[in-house]
Amino acid sequence: MLYVFLNSLFFLPASFTLTYMWNYGSMLGIMLMSQIVTGFFLTFYYTSGDAFSSVQYVMFEVNFGWLVRVMHSNGASMFFLFIYLHIFKGLIYGSYRLTKVWLSGIVMYFLLMGIAFTGYVLIWGQMSYWAAVVITSLMTSIPYLGKYLVWWIWGSFSVCSNTLKFFYSIHFILPWLLMVLVIFHLFFLHFTGSSSALYCHGDYDKIHFFPGFWIKDSFDFFFYYLLILFSLFFSFSLIDPMIFVESDTMASPAHVVPEWYFLFAFTILRSVPSKLFGVILMLSSVFVLLMVAFSVSYRSILDNVLYFVIMIFVMSFFWLTWAGHYPTDYPFDLFNIVFTLLYFVCIFFICLLNFFSNLLFK
Repeated sequence: MLYVFLNSLFFLPASFTLTYMWNYGSMLGIMLMSQIVTGFFLTFYYTSGDAFSSVQYVMFEVNFGWLVRVMHSNGASMFFLFIYLHIFKGLIYGSYRLTKVWLSGIVMYFLLMGIAFTGYVLIWGQMSYWAAVVITSLMTSIPYLGKYLVWWIWGSFSVCSNTLKFFYSIHFILPWLLMVLVIFHLFFLHFTGSSSALYCHGDYDKIHFFPGFWIKDSFDFFFYYLLILFSLFFSFSLIDPMIFVESDTMASPAHVVPEWYFLFAFTILRSVPSKLFGVILMLSSVFVLLMVAFSVSYRSILDNVLYFVIMIFVMSFFWLTWAGHYPTDYPFDLFNIVFTLLYFVCIFFICLLNFFSNLLFK
């Protein structure tokens, strides 16, 4: 066991070309630990029976409870920021060629979205309550079983305190499952080795992980320091103001908007009039990333066309995120459809380019 530990942290062969873009993974590890620790302390004072009041109690009565709460809330945003940077880096440098690493990473990404959503509902403010109503109601689009599945999650015929208990349990349990997946993710990564700025896995450019990459990874603490400063000076700048209003089951907000890290999927959901098709597209926006792992090519990775397509994909993601703040009026309704198509077409084009390059140059 000691040998495995030392080999993973000290003697792990890593390419000397790894830049600071490879710090995103270690930063995600720091953020996971931060979220688990701050979330653990929040559970001491949170009660699902009187959720909104218990959140206010943490903010105003518990010593430094406000700091733990804002660190946990803003930590979720930084978590997703580095996840998206990690995924974009993986697409640019062909990290999807590490098939098991990529597949486990996308599953972790989807699991984290579930953790973030259930945590957002626990605040039980006006916006989080109606976000729970909207998202859970999407399951009614499933033929035959949809409404029964929704009633089971609700624990009633509408979103109520039973629903909150269900989400609280899920939000507490899933992070431990996420930690297990992280272990598998790291095991697969250390088994194959990281990708590199040379787009290769040869042993001719490898050096020990310690001390060079320890020093480089220590730069992550600078970003964590920025998170602390952001949480202190801009505590609620990323949160919708309606989250401070206690939930009212009789009056829904004029425009239900999720947190910024879900906006791209929310925009894709609203880009089509069909409820079922919208749900399929929303789920596909995550799982479509699995496809690139099955079209691995070492021949097209340096192709400028491939890099151009990836940049279009990234641009489409940013547009969908930005447009999610606005109602689907003209011209957003048209642009949302265009960028939704671009989002999926780019992934399919990456797969096709890799597939045909394998056929042409094998």
